[in-house]
Amino acid sequence: MSTPNPSMPRLEPLDISVVVPVHNESGAVASLVQEIATALDGWAYEMIFVDDASKDDTHAKLVALKATYPALRVLANRQNAGQSRAIMNGVLAARAPVIGTLDGDGQNDPADLPALLQQLNRPDAPQGLSFVGGRRVKRQDSQAKKIASRLANNVRQALLRDGADDSGCGIKVVRRELFLRLPYFDHMHRYMPALVQREGAVAEFAVVNHRHRSTGASKYTNIGRLLAALTDLGGVIWLRTRRRDFGHVDET
Repeated sequence: MSTPNPSMPRLEPLDISVVVPVHNESGAVASLVQEIATALDGWAYEMIFVDDASKDDTHAKLVALKATYPALRVLANRQNAGQSRAIMNGVLAARAPVIGTLDGDGQNDPADLPALLQQLNRPDAPQGLSFVGGRRVKRQDSQAKKIASRLANNVRQALLRDGADDSGCGIKVVRRELFLRLPYFDHMHRYMPALVQREGAVAEFAVVNHRHRSTGASKYTNIGRLLAALTDLGGVIWLRTRRRDFGHVDET
């Protein structure tokens, strides 16, 4: 891992690829790009914004920002495919060994990325540490949304026991090689700790900042999120029952 240094040229190899899925976030993308650049100044990084078929001028704004931010790459899904598919497309295009993700609404704070990256790569990290997820202890959401989220997290934690008490937090870092081994399905981004552990890797968590949404509107309703969560939860439980330990692969 490179040592942060403001004068360090941003050359390969990269420390981190930050993948940000966006859909109709015209009001948020400019400030989010600038905040990521500020947070990772001194690191070797790229940021990949994946426009999930926005109907506003999100894509045009991102393309215009490339002239100011050379580390910015812009991908565009030809049709709306959802947050998990947008993230996967960004990870497939990424060049760094570590992936960072942020929600595109600006509620995650990019300033938390360096700490998560350092926690992942610290010298005394447990063997197999491959994921560090954020925990929003002071969520800036409506009371109804917080209650629904708390209920969902309690249910999934009772069934999955993956240590994640804030599965909806969008800011996280994960090793790209591991991410690409995980089973893909819609909404997989909400089950990353359980999927990481299914691969025999270690997941940790860290307290992160959370901010009010200042632009745009949520893409999910509480009912819609709950219905999807029940289906997904059953699928993840099934996947875990189908896992077989293989120890380690040796080449001779």
